[in-house]
Amino acid sequence: MTIVNHILGFPRIGLNRELKKAQEIYWNNKISKEDLFLVGYKLRKHHWNLQKKSGIDLISVGDFAWYDHVLTTSLMLGNIPKRYKNNENIDIDTIFKIGRGFTTKEGQSIPASEMKKWFNTNYHYIVPEFYKNQKFEFIWTQLFDEIDEAKKIGYRVKPVILGPLTYLWLGKMVGEKTKSDRLSLLSELIPVYQKIIYELEKRKIEWIQIDEPILVLELSQDWKKCFKQVYEALYNKNIKILITTYFDSINHNIDIINQLPIQGLHVDLIYGKYDINNLKQSIPENWILSLGIINGRNVWRSDLIKIFKDFFPIINKYKNIWIGPSCSFLHIPIDINAENNFDKKTQQLFSFAIQKCEEIACLSLALKENNIKYLEQWENVSFLQKSLHVKNKKIYDRIANINIYDIKRKNSYNIRSIKQKNKLKLPLLPTTTIGSFPQTTEIRKTRFDFKTNQINSEQYNHMMNNHIKNIIKKQEKIGLDVLVHGEPERNDMVEYFSENLEGFLITNNGWVQSYGSRCVKPPIIISDIYRSKPITIKWTNYAQSLTKKPIKGMLTGPVTILLWSFPREDISYELIAKQIALALRDEVKDLEKSGISIIQIDEPALREGLPLHKSAWKNYLMWAVNSFKLSACVVKDTTQIHTHMCYCEFNDIMESISLLDVDVITIENSRSNENLLNIFKKNKYFKDIGPGIYDVHSMNIPSVIDFEHCISKITKYIPKNQLWINPDCGLKTRNWKETYIALKNMVTATKNFRKKL
Repeated sequence: MTIVNHILGFPRIGLNRELKKAQEIYWNNKISKEDLFLVGYKLRKHHWNLQKKSGIDLISVGDFAWYDHVLTTSLMLGNIPKRYKNNENIDIDTIFKIGRGFTTKEGQSIPASEMKKWFNTNYHYIVPEFYKNQKFEFIWTQLFDEIDEAKKIGYRVKPVILGPLTYLWLGKMVGEKTKSDRLSLLSELIPVYQKIIYELEKRKIEWIQIDEPILVLELSQDWKKCFKQVYEALYNKNIKILITTYFDSINHNIDIINQLPIQGLHVDLIYGKYDINNLKQSIPENWILSLGIINGRNVWRSDLIKIFKDFFPIINKYKNIWIGPSCSFLHIPIDINAENNFDKKTQQLFSFAIQKCEEIACLSLALKENNIKYLEQWENVSFLQKSLHVKNKKIYDRIANINIYDIKRKNSYNIRSIKQKNKLKLPLLPTTTIGSFPQTTEIRKTRFDFKTNQINSEQYNHMMNNHIKNIIKKQEKIGLDVLVHGEPERNDMVEYFSENLEGFLITNNGWVQSYGSRCVKPPIIISDIYRSKPITIKWTNYAQSLTKKPIKGMLTGPVTILLWSFPREDISYELIAKQIALALRDEVKDLEKSGISIIQIDEPALREGLPLHKSAWKNYLMWAVNSFKLSACVVKDTTQIHTHMCYCEFNDIMESISLLDVDVITIENSRSNENLLNIFKKNKYFKDIGPGIYDVHSMNIPSVIDFEHCISKITKYIPKNQLWINPDCGLKTRNWKETYIALKNMVTATKNFRKKL
């Protein structure tokens, strides 16, 4: 039996977010391109060394990206939207322009390309844009430059590239109205992939990892039949291809896969359910079967002894087995040893990317040698983890007593909306923001000083109140109709609530890339969740005391808190969501009791949580919607419930959005053109809606005329009496100068538009 180990990808941001920091300094013109390139080189070199030191056999190259790996693929294939070319050379600035947008020398704002969630994760990719009769060409050599770097050091290299069919699937057709679909572009795309493989052959590459995660989806026949055509065209007798799949099972597509002229297949054994014997017998005998045994999406330490006992009897029957993670380590932090706030016992509960590399290497060795002694240090893993999960009887009793009235508003939207309008007395096209305002250096310092005991709670509260007062004054000066307190006390919309609810563990350095330079620090759910004290009441009430305008209470919804955390693995997602929902329900009730008339419960992750197999959608959407309603349906008719959702395929969940029964929904829309609006129109959505008209993720600041044009366009899809005007997301990552100008322009445009009505 031959066992080789490998990983599908390593986190690219750096242990201390070196890549993020270098990007942002570069964007502010404080370092040169050469300085930025040096940071990237040092990170890649260090990450390859970490893999090798951990015992990984094949070093992954091509998983590094300056912004996003899908965007890197677009450049490699010469697929650059025309608006970013301007007859200029293609360089790293092209990547940043596509990802962030830019302003031309003439002052014209060029929007960024659309972002979408990477399958069912919280990672965002830049959507490739295609047009009829598009040509592709090989022009961006980053992959080969990095292969040359790694080979020069002496590593056994396995290049990682995004497969052609997955690449097309992730993109969208743009431009003139045409019936052309993405598959019509294969004849132009395949020759570029052939050239890439030829260049790899010249470098004497043995194995290529080609990611085709769409093979876990329920594809149409048109897409299925293209796989054989594509991979027959890519066949090269001198290079072996490992097709990698992840996030779910491929059982339903195995008859397509086993016809491909490839040499290996990787499957996800964590999120995909397989009978290994049947799977091995379903593929050609001479293929490598790569088993994704170690969880690449969660941070709990693997029970290697159990895995060994489960898999050795199976693996021992076969030749040519590879051991790896379920997916790329892009979705987890780098090193548990960086968590200096954890004691040794706590550290032993978890594995980050480096530790998972070590798990893969040790498990491979134990399986190869048929010797479980290599795994002695994993002996107590299961016991230690179970010791955390003590059942809280009060929580389970409360869950058992949930009834239909707990997830239902007292009256219908038509009745509620009249009562709310009479109480709030808002103008037509009310203006508001999504919640957060710029996190200034002063705000961050206040939080840091409090966290490190440099100031006491009284000083902290006083300073935070001053920050809130400043935010309220600026909003009133701008002229917004519905205000927010600005969330200066919050570092992150999920981490803040996890810090204030029981049942979570917070890391100091557990950073994960979300998109571009944006990183998040997901909390870890370690036990039953409940609220021991009010969380947002004092800040929201203080803000309301400063103004006669309504203040929105701001909460993060139960599904988003769950999906943007690292969950427990011993109970269901549904049960965790109910626990969070009950905790938030208490907070919602207290907000209303304290006099807050508008409460926003954000659920940007609702669509993200959809299973990749449609057959499982119904069950997920039922418990996800009910969890949200459990948190919200505790208020009177006069209290207006809002929610906010991020970039996603709304068409898939329109029925569920309606079932949420919120009074107002705000959505990220600024990069989606009119497609998203058309979905709401087509589905006859009759409640209030605020399609974002300011892309807060871009450096561009729309003018008054830009906003007026946008509002005019939106009113073709959304009736004026249902329309709210707002940015498409929170403003925490922007600075005050651009925020003030953009919001002032937005409000001025809204007032101008009202005058025309």
